[in-house]
Amino acid sequence: MKRYEMLADALADLIRSGTLVAGDKAPSVRQASAQYKVSPSTVFQAYYLLESRGLIRARERSGYYVSDNVKHLLPEPAPSPTTLLSTNVEVNELVFSVLDAMQATDIAPLGTAFPAPELFPLEKLAHSLARANRNLTPGDSGTNLSPGNLLLRRSIALRYRSAGVSVNADDVLITNGAMEGLTLSLQAITKPGDLIAIESPAFYAVLQSVERLNLKAIEIPVHPNEGMDLAALEKALEQHPIRACWCMTNFQNPMGATMPDTKKQALVSMLTTHQVPLIEDDVYGELYFGNQYAKPAKTYDTDGLVIHCSSFSKSLAPGYRIGWVLAGRFQELIRRAKLMTTLAASAPAQLAIADYLQRGNYDRHLRRLRHLLEDQQSQMAKAIAEHFPAGTKVTRPQGGYFLWLELPEVIDALELYRLSLEQGVNLAPGLIFSASGAYSHHIRLNYGQPMGQIDSAIEIVGAIAKTLMKC
Repeated sequence: MKRYEMLADALADLIRSGTLVAGDKAPSVRQASAQYKVSPSTVFQAYYLLESRGLIRARERSGYYVSDNVKHLLPEPAPSPTTLLSTNVEVNELVFSVLDAMQATDIAPLGTAFPAPELFPLEKLAHSLARANRNLTPGDSGTNLSPGNLLLRRSIALRYRSAGVSVNADDVLITNGAMEGLTLSLQAITKPGDLIAIESPAFYAVLQSVERLNLKAIEIPVHPNEGMDLAALEKALEQHPIRACWCMTNFQNPMGATMPDTKKQALVSMLTTHQVPLIEDDVYGELYFGNQYAKPAKTYDTDGLVIHCSSFSKSLAPGYRIGWVLAGRFQELIRRAKLMTTLAASAPAQLAIADYLQRGNYDRHLRRLRHLLEDQQSQMAKAIAEHFPAGTKVTRPQGGYFLWLELPEVIDALELYRLSLEQGVNLAPGLIFSASGAYSHHIRLNYGQPMGQIDSAIEIVGAIAKTLMKC
């Protein structure tokens, strides 16, 4: 990373933390040059970069000021209440109806679980895929079976090791996206009727997997800043025969919460004490804002009890469906489950991503993607503050691409979803993120879409929400 990029990230951290707020004057070029021991030209480059991200704005003959885009005009939602009741999960019908509506191409996709395709390096990936297909041999069908292509597994392991997480190529098991890895992991360590600790709100695919495997769930509240409530989890572990815990530790879907490192370490320690496996869904881990890598809970696993799942679907290549599992003591069990279901992930897709990673473009792409997502989050938050009814609350994630909104209680999120769909806007109603029917006045919005779509869509949804306030 170049010096001006490091300086820009340092100043962006001051803005994100609230040390510098909207309207504050940024340090002058002379002050920043002296304080950070860089040249004035480096400061100018950093300020140009921050300006391009929408974090600061230049005022003629006055200097640089923190942009209005970074205002957090709305309060954050409160954590969900603690109930710790065992629940039979039945959400599939509602989830599928919402997912079917997301297939339409003529609506603003604020309810989708993926960023816009134009945010990804599709052309470069296509070149890598073409090279992979040209070089594919009959023998590759065998060498790319589970656990997967060795070059790809080495590249993935190297990324973890460079971030301080001890991983070897033999630890990596390639899957058809993270979802397959997560489901195979849950299936491998449970049997029908078992009780699983999940987040509340939870990613709807978690609920679908629990329902399909005939498991029961106990919902643990999520704090918008710190993730799963560990005190509630500890109480649940003491009172119930929990067989596994499924958790997103970084930029949780749908709330966007990230556990501090100390809490991740405490989570692993707690589950190790109770000998309960942790299934860690970390598909958004690379999408952090600033320059601080969001360590996974797997970093603190010394007993092989953390099953860590991730993929390239959210950060690089959604259509390629390449994910992986770091399964610890369950590696062979999950590898065999993979062989008995889909045998292997696509050989051309594995080879294509391995080729792309070898060419050194991934980190450059990620830096651009993170900066763009951060800027768009600020713009969406500003639009929500302008157009949504009084009493709306919104989260402030430090990565990923979701905002979680708590609306005034009189607003039925499912009705808001239906009326918005009629007006050409898709959103994700809160009910699909709960096994117990909670979050009836919450919605999830995706800010990883073209800003032209976002601004007009937020105005439409906000106007409908205000109408529902009067009903």
